[in-house]
Amino acid sequence: MYTVIPATPSQPDIRALIATLDAWQSQLYPEESNHLLDLCDIPESTLILFAIRHESGETVGCGAVVLDGHGTGEMKRVYIDERHRGQKLGERLLETLEKAALERGCHTLRLETGIKQPAAKTLYTRCGYQQRSAFAPYEDDPLSIFMEKGLVEDVRSAIL
Repeated sequence: MYTVIPATPSQPDIRALIATLDAWQSQLYPEESNHLLDLCDIPESTLILFAIRHESGETVGCGAVVLDGHGTGEMKRVYIDERHRGQKLGERLLETLEKAALERGCHTLRLETGIKQPAAKTLYTRCGYQQRSAFAPYEDDPLSIFMEKGLVEDVRSAIL
């Protein structure tokens, strides 16, 4: 049994998961293609962060959205411990993050992932994200995949 719960970036369990993610991505990509954002540097008012906790009490996943204040957000630091993959936890986490982002006025979510992470691309595609061109602050990178998902049918109505 798993639960998805709000988290903070300073929690030791979250920091440990992100350190594992950073180490793994550093093996996959050169430094210039690694966009390792420290969530502790993000103002609380623009950060949405959730953890996945196993019934044993172990935190086995996390994910964040960084809001830009203009109706868009960027999905960051999505990670599920490899021992707990294959149980639709990624889908549950994304659904929770998307709902929280929508409640905070976000109408569009964007993300950057890497070409050496096919499972991530499959997850995002299955959850309705579509490939797009690079968005600020990123530049085109042959090792990156950029994706986006609208959270509302009509963005104009979300803005009004």
